[in-house]
Amino acid sequence: MRLATIRTGDGTRAVRLDGGHYVGLGAADVGELLRQPGWRASASAADGPARRADGLAFAPVVPRPGKIVCVGLNYRAHIKEMGRDLPRHPTLFAKFPEALLGAHDDIELPPESGALDWEAELAVVIGAPVRRAAPEEAAAAIAGFSVLNDVTARDWQFRTPQWLQGKTFEATTPFGPVLVTPDELPGAVAPELELTCLVDGAVMQRADTADLVFSPVELVGYVSSILTLQPGDVIATGTPGGVGHARTPARYLTDGALVETEIAGIGRLSNRVRTP
Repeated sequence: MRLATIRTGDGTRAVRLDGGHYVGLGAADVGELLRQPGWRASASAADGPARRADGLAFAPVVPRPGKIVCVGLNYRAHIKEMGRDLPRHPTLFAKFPEALLGAHDDIELPPESGALDWEAELAVVIGAPVRRAAPEEAAAAIAGFSVLNDVTARDWQFRTPQWLQGKTFEATTPFGPVLVTPDELPGAVAPELELTCLVDGAVMQRADTADLVFSPVELVGYVSSILTLQPGDVIATGTPGGVGHARTPARYLTDGALVETEIAGIGRLSNRVRTP
């Protein structure tokens, strides 16, 4: 299934996308849907009026996750090209819901930062409460996958050893356009998908999600050993090489730049950078 949260004149709605049409699911957003017992069966069986999906306005696929847990240094090729050893444990940090944007919303260029950077990522969305999950429990708790760009203010990120302040500027993180359930993807809960990020039409990042050091199932198990993951929570699995900060000279996002983030089989984010 392909699920989305769309904006309408009456607020937001959770929908199932079927080709060029969508069907309402009776929930205000995908996060609310995932909190309903038996959401998979009810979403799959929904047979309300099918409306054309042309020109939909996508909200963040889960507009207000309870938790957004992000992972650093998680692509083998990127780590090896930097001459580092593979990590023994995931590097974790957080974002807050105020950072999230829809698939075609403008990325806000913070006047406080002069070093806004892109980070294309595969996002895991949780579909059931899970704590200290064994691998099979972690796999069953994954509702599906989406696309996220962990846009980062590098000058704020590296002010201190803690990254939070550079990672969660308001209205900077596109997330969507859809959630795709694992059964729709090659590799299922270990998806093998091409991930790309373009800036003004030029390819900046290209990788395969099969290159993750810590897989989605491993990440759900690791994070759930720390705290309970709830339906609608998000894990951003890390970005490959090609970010602007690592280039010589460094390259950052400027007013008017177009950032396109795509994962094959899931969808594309297309976001213009704008000064507020």
